[in-house]
Amino acid sequence: MNKKELMKKVNANEGLTVEEIIEYQKIVKPIKHVYGKYGNLALEYLKEHSVGKYWTLISKGELPTYLHNVDKQADRLYIIMYNKLSNSPKLSKTGEYVHDLQVETEKQRIIEEEILNKIVYVE
Repeated sequence: MNKKELMKKVNANEGLTVEEIIEYQKIVKPIKHVYGKYGNLALEYLKEHSVGKYWTLISKGELPTYLHNVDKQADRLYIIMYNKLSNSPKLSKTGEYVHDLQVETEKQRIIEEEILNKIVYVE
């Protein structure tokens, strides 16, 4: 079967044989999406804990958009929370290296926990 006939069969939504599927996959290269840290964590969470939502997003073709939005929301929340925590007297820098490093680590921990609970691990 040539390329034109195969594509016609695919567009007509006719059933394909295994050989035709293999040939179709050679012709049409899949789009590979790259996600950030939180998009990948959300993907793993959906696969393991929210299978229904995962398959719904896939069937509607909305999974890449959903995961890219998770990354964007996480970036926005990170910036907002970092600025807010930086203004907190408890987490202000003193100029002492070890203390400032501990403060930055604590900010990172707080922000990470908030992002995971509010954006990534959501049903």
